[in-house]
Amino acid sequence: MAKALPEGFLWGNSTSSMQTEGGWNEGGKGLSVYDVRPATANSMDWHVAIDNYHDYDQDIQLMADQGMNCYRFQISWSRVCPTGDGLFNERGIKFYDDLINKLLAHGITPMICLYHFDMPLALAEKYNGFLDRHVVDAFIRYGKEMIDRFSDRVPYWITFNEQNLYSMTNVWDISGYDHGDKTDAELLKIAHHVMVAHVGVANYLHKHTDAKIGGMLAYSEVYPASANPRDILYARQIDEFLNKNLLDVFVYGNYSTEFENFIKIHHFDIDYTDADKSEFADNYSDYIAFSYYRSDAINSDKVPVNTIPNHYLDYGQEPVPGLQINEWGWNVDPLGFRDILTKVYNQYHLPMFPIENGIGVREEYNGRQIEDDYRIDYHRQHIQALEDAVYQDGVDVLGYLGWGLIDIPSSSGNMDKRYGMVYVNRTNHDLLDMKRIPKKSYYWFKNVIATNGASLD
Repeated sequence: MAKALPEGFLWGNSTSSMQTEGGWNEGGKGLSVYDVRPATANSMDWHVAIDNYHDYDQDIQLMADQGMNCYRFQISWSRVCPTGDGLFNERGIKFYDDLINKLLAHGITPMICLYHFDMPLALAEKYNGFLDRHVVDAFIRYGKEMIDRFSDRVPYWITFNEQNLYSMTNVWDISGYDHGDKTDAELLKIAHHVMVAHVGVANYLHKHTDAKIGGMLAYSEVYPASANPRDILYARQIDEFLNKNLLDVFVYGNYSTEFENFIKIHHFDIDYTDADKSEFADNYSDYIAFSYYRSDAINSDKVPVNTIPNHYLDYGQEPVPGLQINEWGWNVDPLGFRDILTKVYNQYHLPMFPIENGIGVREEYNGRQIEDDYRIDYHRQHIQALEDAVYQDGVDVLGYLGWGLIDIPSSSGNMDKRYGMVYVNRTNHDLLDMKRIPKKSYYWFKNVIATNGASLD
């Protein structure tokens, strides 16, 4: 049964710059790897997105009218530093400075993400992205500059959106990787370099500011597909290599025992230096942030021999039986959400902060309000699961940020997969008038916020 959440609970929205801003060649911005990706039959190009660069006032007003008190947004690295490692662009920095000030004027707490997959193109082409230490150093330099500029007004920070994706096959699309053989050794080295970059920024923030920072994971619950002991083993190893290993660094300052032994016995050189170990030892997190959308099952019989745990799901992923799914096969599993909140809090005892949660559905506006009861039901079930974690399991939860308030293209560039509570009138290939039109869920969530979670009906 729904209960009001603790005073000061954060209700809000999450976005990324390449999915919202547009303005790809304006204001001194440099090119990112997304800016040069062409439209396809089922995706847009990244030049306009929802045009937040030119008119974010209306979107802030929609947030304020709904009662949101937190907005997580991403700074585009190539907007504030066009080449990624050269001079900073004051016009780009002013864009975010103005955005922060307007959020605060509307009573909305800003939360900054520094990287959401859109590597400056120059760093991808010249250095192969995070495979090269130069890009690690460039990222830390960029992060320090943003902290110096904005930490007086921004209390919450994350470095990398869904950092465990760099330990998975997704790494080749999100790390600025431009060329190579896509080996396991390269994957593990990039994942380590990304962690070095996180630690460098987190340690600087803790040393020089009173702001708070946490690592962020894309946390999907993974169940064994059967009672087969190997299915159970593989499910545990997936959690260890893709989640707990990173959480150990975020919280304790070292990789897990199992991961370090795995690296040793398989002779992987991940470029883990003594200087890295020293920096890691100083690292800590103020909270644990994560996205949660769905769950999966793992069938070990489908996984080839000698596959490293990072790739188990590439071969053995199966749907969880008995759960509803959307058009793209993503299921609805609020119990998985509760389990993640509770088991991670039980182990690490840091405040939990789910900063992405939502469901993508194909929708069209025909002049009448979109009756998205399926979205209301999804969020109702997940907020109830969050409340059960708080009041039945004793979990400390900072807030709940949905993905998202306003329709934006999915990470694949598909505008047809809509997550928002506000419809944006554009398609993949036609900008139309970009009008914002609240759906039924917008008004439902407004009531949830007004009652601080006590009313989910």
